[in-house]
Amino acid sequence: MTITQQIITIGLCVAGTMLTRFLPFAIFNEKRPTPAFVQYLGKFLPPAVFGMLVVYCLRNVDIVSAPHGLPEFISVIVTGALHIWKRQMLLSIVGGTICYMLLIHMMI
Repeated sequence: MTITQQIITIGLCVAGTMLTRFLPFAIFNEKRPTPAFVQYLGKFLPPAVFGMLVVYCLRNVDIVSAPHGLPEFISVIVTGALHIWKRQMLLSIVGGTICYMLLIHMMI
């Protein structure tokens, strides 16, 4: 990629990010109430996305051969326990990831 193409690509990425960040504030301003459908999506879409991510992460777990999905299972339990305990998503994700990485490196 030439430098001009790189600059154009970065500019388009910045414009797209700014558009998706600022457009909702322009559309749903203080004068107009937020539609019920958008409120519904805001309530139920995040858990659905995380459920889909869990399925995606665990789709290739082989429970037949060693280590029988044990690192994945333990990491899911740790992630869930951290989230129930502290209710901080970042802590839950980081804690579960660190647990998984440590288990994988200890079992190899």
